[in-house]
Amino acid sequence: MRTFWDASTRDEYCRRVNRLTPESTPRWGKFTAAEMVAHLNDALRMATGELTVKPKSGPLRLFPLKHLILYVVPFPKGAPTAPELLARCRDADLAAEQKAFTAIAEQAARRTAADASPDHPAFGRMSYDAWGKLICKHTEHHLRQFGV
Repeated sequence: MRTFWDASTRDEYCRRVNRLTPESTPRWGKFTAAEMVAHLNDALRMATGELTVKPKSGPLRLFPLKHLILYVVPFPKGAPTAPELLARCRDADLAAEQKAFTAIAEQAARRTAADASPDHPAFGRMSYDAWGKLICKHTEHHLRQFGV
């Protein structure tokens, strides 16, 4: 399984994000390209601890459900999203968000397994490795949404 901590994977995602245009349309969902990249940026900020997202309780914190969602089954289309990861979407500018994605990805890349990993609002405590895989899975889900 791929990880966001791999430089070639990050570079690929940056290239794919930069292929989006204002005319890019989703295969499913309601996001515009700009909104989707703003959402990815805020999810990355959450993963690095820069953006605090209110925790929610539920079964996703427990094995085996947590493991299945993180490592086995694909993300469902239209899954619930934390409001904090949607807050900036409405006013997003695609070019600015694309530039920010690269910068945030580079900033995230400086993290190491020795750095403290924040809790995920739905999955709870997660390791550095789990975060790297989840970021990939989430990013891939949304890039496929737009066919890039």
